[in-house]
Amino acid sequence: MRGNYLQRRGIIVFMIALLLLPWGMPAKAESFDQAQYIYDYAHLLTDQEAANLQNLAKELGEERETAFIIITLNGTDGKDIVQYVEDFYDDKAPGYDQSHGNTAILAIDMQERDIYLAGFKKAEQYLDDGRLDQIRDNITPDLSESRYFQAFSLFLTTSYEYMGYEPTDGNSSDGYSGYGPGGSSEGYNRYESGVGHENLFFQWWFQLIASLLVAAVVVGMMAYRSGGRVTVNEQTYMNNERSKVLNQYDNYVRQTVTRQRKPSNDTKSGGGGGITGGGHSHSGSRGKF
Repeated sequence: MRGNYLQRRGIIVFMIALLLLPWGMPAKAESFDQAQYIYDYAHLLTDQEAANLQNLAKELGEERETAFIIITLNGTDGKDIVQYVEDFYDDKAPGYDQSHGNTAILAIDMQERDIYLAGFKKAEQYLDDGRLDQIRDNITPDLSESRYFQAFSLFLTTSYEYMGYEPTDGNSSDGYSGYGPGGSSEGYNRYESGVGHENLFFQWWFQLIASLLVAAVVVGMMAYRSGGRVTVNEQTYMNNERSKVLNQYDNYVRQTVTRQRKPSNDTKSGGGGGITGGGHSHSGSRGKF
């Protein structure tokens, strides 16, 4: 009798433990599956190019723990491109190790020739408005010349590089090594962008010296072109005793005013982050190509 009771009790305890087992185990970060990084809705890439970019985005994203995403569009269904990217992040919920996680997005619209870059979570800090502006400036010439694969590759590698430098003082040792997967010298360094904090052009003392040299050259040229003091006037060549000019005056006849409309700049370029409809803040940079 007692044996049956213990047997039934053991079965009940086993079933309770079995039901609680999935809830008691800690979830691993790697369980989130970010399988797609290239959304070529405008069909700008060949299958091989899209596959290469997909692999590159996956490899670089794993190292920086960030999902690097590229979107090409032939129209945004009436949305502004910024709103489209924000809705994409809300709806697709991309990220490296979790939904709505670290994400950097490049989106272009072929109809309006719009380009927008955005950084979410960790990428919002490391890819702030200023850094995204520089990335956009770097890839715009390739986009304008229809070199889409080159532009997208440059976006991936430059974003990867920036994600290796602290957004504040740039003293982090987690810098861009310039090596591809597995330590190979072939890979990411093909698209060097020169954003490293050791770059000579980013040193304050070099910028100060360069500014002084440029100012000295400009002032010297202005002084050289200005010439000496002019001492010749109308009295130099006039003989007042023999001149027949007695007086002179001007008659005001009419006045003509020409008006010209000032051209407006509606391209909306430069930095500009925001908050999605789902409440996710992000950095941003938009422009034309």
